[in-house]
Formats: sequence, structure tokens, C-alpha cells
Amino acid sequence: MIIPCSPRKRLRGFHDNNQVLTRAMRKEKFLEKVLTARVYDVARESPLDFMPRMSRRLDNQTYIKREDLQPVFSFKCRGAFNKIFQVLKENPELSGVITASAGNHAQGVALAAKKLHLKATIVMPTTTPDIKVAAVRAYGAKVVLYGENFDAARDHALILAKKEALAFIHPFDDYDVMAGQGTIAHEIIRQHPGRIDAIFVAVGGGGLIGGIAGFIKAVKPETKIIAVEPDDSACFHAARKAGRRVKLKEVGTFADGVAVKQIGKNNWAMTKDLVDDVVLVNTDQICAAIKDTYEDTRAICEPSGALSLAGLKKYVELHGIKDQTLVAINCGANMNFDRLRHVAERAEIGENREALLAIEIPERPGSFKRLCQLIGHRSITEFNYRYADATTAHVFTGVQLTHGVDEKNKLIEKLNNKGYNVIDMTGNEVAKLHTRYMIGGQAGGSVNNELLYRFQFPDKPGALLNFLMKVGDRWNISLFHYRNHGSNFGRILMGFQVDREDARDFQTFLKSIDIPYWDETANEAYQLFLK
Repeated sequence: MIIPCSPRKRLRGFHDNNQVLTRAMRKEKFLEKVLTARVYDVARESPLDFMPRMSRRLDNQTYIKREDLQPVFSFKCRGAFNKIFQVLKENPELSGVITASAGNHAQGVALAAKKLHLKATIVMPTTTPDIKVAAVRAYGAKVVLYGENFDAARDHALILAKKEALAFIHPFDDYDVMAGQGTIAHEIIRQHPGRIDAIFVAVGGGGLIGGIAGFIKAVKPETKIIAVEPDDSACFHAARKAGRRVKLKEVGTFADGVAVKQIGKNNWAMTKDLVDDVVLVNTDQICAAIKDTYEDTRAICEPSGALSLAGLKKYVELHGIKDQTLVAINCGANMNFDRLRHVAERAEIGENREALLAIEIPERPGSFKRLCQLIGHRSITEFNYRYADATTAHVFTGVQLTHGVDEKNKLIEKLNNKGYNVIDMTGNEVAKLHTRYMIGGQAGGSVNNELLYRFQFPDKPGALLNFLMKVGDRWNISLFHYRNHGSNFGRILMGFQVDREDARDFQTFLKSIDIPYWDETANEAYQLFLK
């Protein structure tokens, strides 16, 4: 909305325009707004890339629209520039613009304002990472840090807008913003003039899907528009279910680009009759889609950027779709680098390529080896154990799968039939987020004559089993930690109970295995937290 600076001076164009369009938005009218939208002063026509690997896996022709290649690494510059351009055209005396955002919209507004030689003020929560603040300032915008969340920043931005006669540029709840985003749909049908069966669109506040649905349904009504939301931030799904806009009490933050509690008023008016279906996906499925995108394009997208592909995959699985042409939109690549570790760990679970299992085994020499023999030559992603008592041991392990859930169930059945008690932890959020990193601790006085060694060996399927076969049954293993970190080497931290009279034999054994090793018995981390 535009905030007037005084009762006598009113900035024209935006407020009245949205009221009229909300009352009677015809497909032809919005089509005209998209076709006349001004975006290419800052945006570029992004590629529509074919995804060969994904297409083979899904038996569908799968394409991805590369909005991650925009100058601000997201689609947001389209709607921001179009809106600011339209406001400036109606109000040539406009002194500047303001918005509230901690993400991609902030950069879009800053870039658009710089191009149009306008002053830009961006109000960002005080919790905004420095890298995002720096990115906005790099475009010459003034950054005001205020409040601990978006709502507080927005309220402060509205106050400043009124005080300084600035135009408030909403991230999504605006028809000119939606029209700018709709130019993505225009490019898609030019780039692929043939049949398109469905386009999958991430939904936060509704600006992107409003623009795409409004344009596509005017020119290709047979093409389905499928909304995709995280299952913990599904404001559009909740609105469709209730038949009206609803406000969620809280939203998840993993896909922070779509973490919106309520879909916009104008966005709801545009989309409620145009969107064909909604798909909800979880964090693991989003992580898997980030990996899928990388494997086909070598691009790393942010969680909200991978949302549409995650929904596409789930929709194909749910409905058994084959031989169709499907489009997903990679809407952003502003990924914090430190999140990649979490993404890599969760991607395999999201693809049903990894099982997390808690296994109870007898506490005696050779137990590890026998367990690994039953697991077979599958790759082990994780293997954690710490001595607890003299009878049983609890092992937390990750196993790579090649045939998904069926393979996992067969493995569990096999272990159960051999007398092992197995609990499937793959869907346990506490296990995935916390327990896998907390296995271990101090064994107290129950472990005597313990030596701690670190090993490194070439990592490949069956390597862990081969290593344990070399260890044999002679020494009791009191601590075991192995994780696959995506490198070419497997790394193991291992505790052995070795009597003093066996010390020389143990050293002979170490030299015989022909694997690099390090004595960590005196390591402070071990002495403080594990001994």
C-alpha cells in the first residue's frame, strides 16, 4: 500500500487500483497487466532447463525454471521493479520507497530502487544474518534494523513510510507485484510452446502463484497449477480447507522464504479459483529436492527454491503420473552456506535412501562384526555405540538403501529373525535432529584398560565390514563412532579394552591391518567427555 504523507497530499495509483481489481479481476485485465509489466530493466529471461536425470527417474518430461539465475538470485526483483515503476509513473514526485523484509524481497526492492534512482529504505529484523544485510546495502539501500521478527519490522516500516512520504512496497499482496511475477509464466510458454500438463509453484504469501496462475489460466487453461507448501507453513492449504483466509499460529522456518502465516488478501482473491491442487512436503523431501536440482543442474537452491520440485516428485508418486510434461520453478538460491550440512544429511532420508536404526546387540567380542555381516555390503553412513553394561549394547546406525522402503523393511525383518531387536528411527525427528549426535558419553568405572584409536581408510561399500573382519574377536570394543561425511575416506573412532599383558600383541595387530591410525587415548576431548 501507499502511505500518504498528509491528508492534502496523496500518492496515487496503488491503493485505488487494488480496490478495483479486487472487486472485479477479469482474466483479460490481469493478462494485460502481465504483458505490459516492466521487469527486464533488472530481470533477465531465465532458462527453462530440461532435467534428464529427474525425467528418467519419474518417467515424465521434467523441466525447471531457473529463477535462481536472476541478479538477486530470486524472482523477487520482477515484482518489486514492476510495482515501483508503476508507482513512480503515477507519482513522479515520489521521494523514495520502503519495505520490510529479511530475505529476497529486500534485495529486489533495493536493486529496483537503485535502477530507478530512488531512495530505498529496508527495515530488517535485528536477527537478520549479516550476509543478507550486507547484500542489501551493496545496492545502496538504507538498512534499518528493528524488532525481532518480520511483523515488528513491517509495523515500523509503515510508520516510517507515513512520516517520510515513502511508498511501502508489499512483498506479495499487490496486483502489480503479481503481474511482475507473472512474466515468469509468459516466458515458460514462449520457451515451451507445446503441451504443459502442470506447473508446480511454491507458495508463501501468494505473489508468485498469483502471477503464474493468473496468466496461465488466461492462455492455457488446460495446464494445471499445483501449489506446493511445507507441511509446517501451509497457509494456502489451510485457506482452501476453510474456504477463507486463515492465520496460522506459527510457521516452520526451514523454508524461510515461504514462512508466512497468512496468504495475502489480493493473492487469495486471485488464486482461490485458479489453483488446481495443493501438495504438502516435509523438510526431508525439500532437502532431497535440493540434491536433485544439484545433480541435474549443478545449482544449489535455497529450501523455498526446491519446494516446487519436491512437490512435483510427491505429486507424481501419489497420482502415478507418467509421460507428462511437468515444470517446477526454482524460485531462489539465497542459501546460507552453513545450512548445507543439514541439507546433505537429510536429503538421503527424504529420498528413502537411508534408514536410521536402533539395534540391540549382545555385549561381547565379535558382536559388531556379526551385525555388519547381516547388514551385508550396503554402505554404512553412521555407526555409533558406547559401552553401557556387561549384557547388551545399543547401536545407532545409518544404512544406505538402493530400493527404498521395501529394502529397509526387509533388512529389519532379517535382523529380527536373527534375534536382534530393531527400532526404526528413520521418521523420528528427535533421533534425526539430536540423538544421532548425542550417542556416547562417559562409561564411568565400568570400562577398564580402554585405549582409544582413530582410523582412516578408503570409503566404499563393504569397507566397514572388511575393517571389522580385520579387527576380529579378540578385543572387546567399548566405543565405536563412524560417520560418512561425503569424502573419499571413512573415519572411525574406536575404543578397545586391552589388558596390559596383551599390549604388545595389540600393537602388532595395529601394524598388521595396514590402515593409518592415531592413538587418541590422551586426547583431552576423550578424557573430558568420553572416558
